[in-house]
Amino acid sequence: MKLVIFDVDGTLVDSQATILGAMTAAFASLDMPAPDRAAILSIVGLSLDQAMFRLVPERPLEERDALVAGYRNAYSTHRAQTGAAAGSPLYPGALEVIETLAARDDVLLGIATGKSRRGLTALLDDHGLAKHFVTTQVADDHPSKPHPSMILTALAESGCEAGDAVMIGDTSYDMEMARNAGVTGIGVGWGYHAPAELAATTPHLLDDFAALPGALEQIWKVTA
Repeated sequence: MKLVIFDVDGTLVDSQATILGAMTAAFASLDMPAPDRAAILSIVGLSLDQAMFRLVPERPLEERDALVAGYRNAYSTHRAQTGAAAGSPLYPGALEVIETLAARDDVLLGIATGKSRRGLTALLDDHGLAKHFVTTQVADDHPSKPHPSMILTALAESGCEAGDAVMIGDTSYDMEMARNAGVTGIGVGWGYHAPAELAATTPHLLDDFAALPGALEQIWKVTA
């Protein structure tokens, strides 16, 4: 069996508007200027405590904890008002590729994301995708990316070997996590880290979702 693990934000769904809005609200709640768009998107994928440390390392822990709480509250409020799917639409081609891979007898699908369990559950349910994933790893249960814990647990839960798994993501954190876990990383060019940044961490880069099945066949052919 092969295991295909997906990141979520910036890979399966475009949640940048919701993330930017929630982060801006979190900083406003403490009367602090929010970081610029590029800085905020650069930390997507990290656990929230690590993300806040990278954004404002000079601030005391108590303030960073308050920012985390403010972000969670703003994000949850937006999700309740609009629905998870509306605030985080699937990228073009994502649904078709997920359904194609899920229909194969030799492929299992998983998720490794910096989202919370609550957030991921709401998103998958709203998009009707939960049934396709046999393992879902979230920030609640693991150290932040690029620690390999999420992938290692996904391998254990699926019964797959590292050599038979791939990690698909849009950030260098995803690719470093894949390398740390001994699995192949596939970067996507439509997310929140620039393709040039991803190219430094993996030789496998995609321009659109339709290219994923072919890329997987090439990788599995080499590793067979």
